Amino acid sequence: MSTETHGAEREEVDVFDPRLSRFEIVREGARRDGVEIVHYEDPYPVKGTKEERRMVRTVALCFLITGLAGTAFMVIYIWWPWAYDLGSNNSKLYTPLLGLTLGVSLLGVGFGILIWGKRLLPHEISIQDRHDGNSGRVERRLTGESIVYMGDELGFKRRKTLGLAAMLGLTPVGLAVAAPFIGGFIKSPTKDAILFHTGWDPAANGGKPVRLTREDGTPIRPEDVSVGGQMTVFPGIPEGATNEHADSPTLLIHLRAEDSAKALASAKPINKGSQWENFVAYSKICTHAGCPASLYEQQTNRLLCPCHQSQFLITDNARPIFGPATRTLPQLPITVDEEGFFVATSDYKVAVGPAFWERP
Repeated sequence: MSTETHGAEREEVDVFDPRLSRFEIVREGARRDGVEIVHYEDPYPVKGTKEERRMVRTVALCFLITGLAGTAFMVIYIWWPWAYDLGSNNSKLYTPLLGLTLGVSLLGVGFGILIWGKRLLPHEISIQDRHDGNSGRVERRLTGESIVYMGDELGFKRRKTLGLAAMLGLTPVGLAVAAPFIGGFIKSPTKDAILFHTGWDPAANGGKPVRLTREDGTPIRPEDVSVGGQMTVFPGIPEGATNEHADSPTLLIHLRAEDSAKALASAKPINKGSQWENFVAYSKICTHAGCPASLYEQQTNRLLCPCHQSQFLITDNARPIFGPATRTLPQLPITVDEEGFFVATSDYKVAVGPAFWERP
């Protein structure tokens, strides 16, 4: 195509003339819309040259790398062992491999589009005069032809390899982007789902109440926690203090007598009977983003989450009183067994962790 001179006088052409090429219609439409094409250059005026084929193969290779990396991401996301285990095992590679494969796929599509735009698409410089007004029949014809022409310029019809490579490469990337969102809906957030069962469930202990233990597995008596003090406790079952039961860490708090009375009087119906004498136990998992809420101020009876500064009032059902959290911390029903050790009389009555749409 030749270079056009901005502002040159031209006679208006009949856009319905069948002898006109699509580019001539597009150029006429641009002129009528106040756009002057001052430079238009096809990088490969002679089609099918060795250089053009080399660029097509390069772009196709980028898209194929994108497709392979995206497919690898999906395979790792679905089948790679994701649960973290102590020791030397493949679970530690799960997150790094997801990041590596997704990064390679995004680099591939980025370089592919960059090379395509720089080396295969025509180079055009246009100047537009803006105007107001409705579009008539002729304007609609011109706009329609312009859109189709831009599609032709992408080269899908002439360079079928690019179209196939783009489809093969971008489809897995789309799946990789959608996978985390779809994966989040695989487990139903209902009361029968795993989200509502922790290591405090008696079913995990042969139907017997689960003891409150330290990290080393030793059980806890009431005299082990001083007045106004607190202790992080774990379910007294195998691997109760490991990532296997990461939803179970609980804060056992010994309230002062007057504070205990306030907590008992303000207990919601679902929390009635959960307190034992002056002791209460609440989940350590913040209901905002799942961080460990473990900074306890005994003078104010506030439990603070260090991540986003949510604060919960322990004497009022661990109700959030500051910060982004909007849901109270679940309370663990506790008592003391015949040997004088703390036990959980049942699992949490509501799901622990960050709130979602079906949680009370």
